[in-house]
Amino acid sequence: MSDLTCSPPICAALPDRALLRISGADAAGFLNPLISSDVASEAGHAAYAALLTPQGKFLHDFLIYTVAEGDLLVDVAAERRADLKRRLTLYRLRAKVELTELEGWQGYALFGGGQTPEIPEGGVLFADPRLPALGWRLWLPEGVAPPLTITGSDAYEAHRIALGVPDGVRDIEVDKGLLLENHFEALHGVDFRKGCYIGQELTARTKYRGLLKKQLYRVEGSGDLPAPGTPITANGGQEVGQLRSVSGSSGLALLRLDATSQELDAAGVALTAIRPDYAGPVPEAKT
Repeated sequence: MSDLTCSPPICAALPDRALLRISGADAAGFLNPLISSDVASEAGHAAYAALLTPQGKFLHDFLIYTVAEGDLLVDVAAERRADLKRRLTLYRLRAKVELTELEGWQGYALFGGGQTPEIPEGGVLFADPRLPALGWRLWLPEGVAPPLTITGSDAYEAHRIALGVPDGVRDIEVDKGLLLENHFEALHGVDFRKGCYIGQELTARTKYRGLLKKQLYRVEGSGDLPAPGTPITANGGQEVGQLRSVSGSSGLALLRLDATSQELDAAGVALTAIRPDYAGPVPEAKT
């Protein structure tokens, strides 16, 4: 085994993440009919999922960790946690569940090393269910330091962007984005074998009728990229996409599939589009 495989992971603080606890006898049964993938039934496992509008458009994405039967932790963007709780509460009705915004916890991303880290007592550690290369997610009570050297969140951002993995509303437009535009199937964030869930019809139709016209791509610039939201043009001016997350000269962009091999430009910076390795071949239109 190489030294690289045995090296400790990088530990990046994630101040923009927060926890929502869903607890009670009906926790998993309450959540499963609402979201795009299945809650992990076995304690100690995690799932990736989204909550959609009834029309199948993106609202939230999150990681769900099963602590025990009837005890779920939802790892969600901090600025979107209250909205997620509000929307889930609308569906609670008579279900025996409680939704609690947990305070006093700090999240970390651990990546880039082969060793599974040990964690202090009282912490929560789980493998990121999207891609093995994303490593682990660690949650510790405030004041408890991780047993690793902490780097800033920029290091994780650069890693995530290099992998071509979207990050919630930073990369997916609320009330407009589609799951398959953003590789949710390849990232284990949508299950086409489960029963009905909110927004299922459009998601299934997009897959089985081959309706995708654009998807998320990595882009590499000839220099530092402009701000997220900058339009991307091809062939001297036709708009074919938009920049999303940016890290130096690397970024993510939602691009028309028929334009990814063209000469691309974002505010004067030449771009090369690169399909994420995990995403598989470009989906074909079906007749």
